[in-house]
Amino acid sequence: MCVGVPMQVIRRRELSALCSDGVTTETIDLALVGEVDEGTWLLTFLGSAREVISEDEARKIAAALDGLRSLMSGGDLGDAFADLEETGPRLPPHLAAALETGKTTA
Repeated sequence: MCVGVPMQVIRRRELSALCSDGVTTETIDLALVGEVDEGTWLLTFLGSAREVISEDEARKIAAALDGLRSLMSGGDLGDAFADLEETGPRLPPHLAAALETGKTTA
């Protein structure tokens, strides 16, 4: 399984950038997202940036990852998924539309 890690660009190079998640610093390949400014948040997978994300989205993802680390070491989730708990479960748009028309089976 591949888990995306939010990282912030510290210093941009040509097709890569020095990025940090607050704990580690590494060189990230920018080939899939193009040029980005310093301070930009990226969702990274295995040393490559896959998407430019907002600071708020980076914070939510980091909190979720921290909660999962805590759970895996015998702790609890805390408020790692507070943003999801506030809204409750939601169906994807295509399933919500089907349900609204009365369809209940695939």
